[in-house]
Amino acid sequence: MTVKEAKKICARLECYDETLSEEDFFLYTEALGLLIEKTRKPKYMVALGGVYYARKDFDLALKYYEMAADLGSEPAIEGLGYIWYYGRTGTVDYAKAFRYFSFLKHNIVSQYKVADMYKNGYYVEKDYDKYKQIIERLYEEVRNMENPFAPVPEIFTRLASIRTKEGKTDEAIRLYCESKNVLAQRIEENPFFGNLTIMKYLIKNLYELKDPDLKHIDLFDLYELLTKPVKVSFKYNGEEHFAEAVEEDEEIVISFDGKWFRTIDDFFAKASIDGIRLVVIGWELYDFGVIL
Repeated sequence: MTVKEAKKICARLECYDETLSEEDFFLYTEALGLLIEKTRKPKYMVALGGVYYARKDFDLALKYYEMAADLGSEPAIEGLGYIWYYGRTGTVDYAKAFRYFSFLKHNIVSQYKVADMYKNGYYVEKDYDKYKQIIERLYEEVRNMENPFAPVPEIFTRLASIRTKEGKTDEAIRLYCESKNVLAQRIEENPFFGNLTIMKYLIKNLYELKDPDLKHIDLFDLYELLTKPVKVSFKYNGEEHFAEAVEEDEEIVISFDGKWFRTIDDFFAKASIDGIRLVVIGWELYDFGVIL
């Protein structure tokens, strides 16, 4: 494989989630490995680290992020912050996370993670007022951004939580609903497990403030509806499909088109129609109905 061939492969297969086939995953990682060897450019190290991170192979993600960070790559430094903040390789290290996040003073993602550390008292002393101050400032920076990959949902949901605590329920609901719409667009393009996790807790927090409008529900409302026994119908390309939550041994399991999923996370990670994941075609699902 030549450098030119490797670049063509990367352009064709560029992907940061688990949707690559095993054959393409092997080809993509081989191409990135060759480009790293031949060019030593950090962007290829970050790309390879991102692929392994999405596949939850965090030891390899750490390896390539560290390589890129040594060359000054900001995305790699951000990635290292996440690895140590969440203990992805088995060890939480808030001191390292704070150092990496704090290094990127103009990076919105890193700034809201620093804010989280002040809120939770991770490595630094708890300071809710400082947390709120940072989030309020970041909200002004992102509020008019239209790119679904901008950290709009991350900032909006944090501000919504702040507004909830202040008793400003209507504003909190608005922020959660706006976040949901943006995040749904992002997930359709990149169903990365981190995006689904954000959506899961967004829905939980939203419906602690209001009841679902059963006449106007969509795919991601199932994060709330399928937490208790219920049957939901919807259509795709003119055909009706059913998702049903059933209580089994005091736990909720989910049935969809003849397949069973042990958890709601499993359902959103794997449920598909004709081999296409539901979260990728969420906007194309319609006529949702709840059968109580």
